[in-house]
Amino acid sequence: MFLAAAIQVSSGTDVGRNLADIEALVARAAGYGAKFVAAPENANFLGPADDKVRLAEPLDGPTCAAFAIMARRHGVHLLLGSFNERGTTPERCRNTSVLFGPDGSRLAVYRKIHLFDVDHSDAVRAMESRTIEPGDEYVVAETPLARFGLSVCYDLRFGDQYRALARQGAEILCVPAAFTMRTGRDHWAELLRARAIECQAFVIAPAQYGRHGAESELRESYGRAMIVDPWGVVLATAPDGPAGLALAEIDPDRVAEVRRAIPVSRYDPR
Repeated sequence: MFLAAAIQVSSGTDVGRNLADIEALVARAAGYGAKFVAAPENANFLGPADDKVRLAEPLDGPTCAAFAIMARRHGVHLLLGSFNERGTTPERCRNTSVLFGPDGSRLAVYRKIHLFDVDHSDAVRAMESRTIEPGDEYVVAETPLARFGLSVCYDLRFGDQYRALARQGAEILCVPAAFTMRTGRDHWAELLRARAIECQAFVIAPAQYGRHGAESELRESYGRAMIVDPWGVVLATAPDGPAGLALAEIDPDRVAEVRRAIPVSRYDPR
């Protein structure tokens, strides 16, 4: 059993400030005894899409280096929910999640597969595929704490990805996000609970909160960073605000217990 923390922040275009805000919350979580800490999507930079591409970094660039130092300094497994990784062409970057060990080593890398191409309203309109290059691989990271299945934000709507992660042994599903206010208020908690129930796994979902940047008045994130157990019970939710934590104890044995009690996996034809 271990304590986990899901971070809630309001990142903007000032990378230095974003990283400082996250480190303050990592330190706070570690001070409470957390052994796993997760930061949200777009942790280092949340601003205009073209600027994400222009400022994209390699895996050994400054953002990953900063997170490796944080993990080592505080002795935690630390998830960089996502950052703008340099893509294979100059026109697009990747939306990349990276898990670091307590020694600062890079344990796993996942690149967001499902891109947010929607036209719901003025408040929810995006064409992520214009500037983001999708990934093509499901990732499960084996650690001394548990097996973590990685994903990012819009992936949450695609249950087959999470069921595949569960089949690959994931006990904890990570869903770092910057869910929009419009969709988040109706779908965020419901989808997180659904993924936990159908996969019989813990879900840890760090989140962005509030408005992001002077040029993004219509871009508002819902927040409500959350941890859900394999029965679908919400164990912790961060309060509304730009700097918060959701903290909960994680017992991987609970996953095995729920899967034994209701063995849905036996009906999986794959």
